[in-house]
Amino acid sequence: MSILQKVTRFITNYDDTASAGSRFRSKRIIPLLQMIKAVYNIHGEVKIIDVGGTCNYWNIVSKQWMLKYNVKITLVNLPGTAVSINSEIFEFVQANGCNLETFRDKSYHIGHSNSVLEHVGDWDNMVKFSSELCRVSERQFVQTPNYWFPIEPHCMIPFFHWLPKPVRIRLVMSFSLGHWSKARSVDQAVRIVESARLLNKLMFKELYHEANIITERFMMLPKSFIAINNSTNI
Repeated sequence: MSILQKVTRFITNYDDTASAGSRFRSKRIIPLLQMIKAVYNIHGEVKIIDVGGTCNYWNIVSKQWMLKYNVKITLVNLPGTAVSINSEIFEFVQANGCNLETFRDKSYHIGHSNSVLEHVGDWDNMVKFSSELCRVSERQFVQTPNYWFPIEPHCMIPFFHWLPKPVRIRLVMSFSLGHWSKARSVDQAVRIVESARLLNKLMFKELYHEANIITERFMMLPKSFIAINNSTNI
């Protein structure tokens, strides 16, 4: 493991509440917790669909708090993804977030996605992903990194995502970078580079035009965006 990978894992260690990643998430979800409380006051329960989500992400909220507000979370991940055992809070479903045809319209109170939108592929897939999440949920809470933040959040290299694609492919073939292991072939390098397509605020707003877009900042720089839609009439 490279030094960069060790630093990346330290920063993004969500099992450690003191890590930078955990602190960001704890601050980020404050509006989500408020949304959960509002839904509970109306319905006496809160049904959340988290597309691309994991149990690890929700560790920032205590189990007792979840049970207090009668929160039930459906974690949706791609077919072939390892599925955990269902619990009193979590249900695991294998599906493609760009096609949630097995879920009825507005069958969930909250549609949630954290740092997933940039991984679904090209713009057409981003549109499908966003449309499907809005279709199956009454409210939405969606986060994605900002293209114009200077540090690429997956490989943790400054300006990496602004470099020409051939240069990025060469770097991925030469080094282990952040969350990415060194590619063993050109094919693998291309797939790694294309696995994350960051959006700017204008693009994000187009996908969630009914939502309020909040900008997360790090050292005054816009690090990522959150779309918060509390409307139940879309």
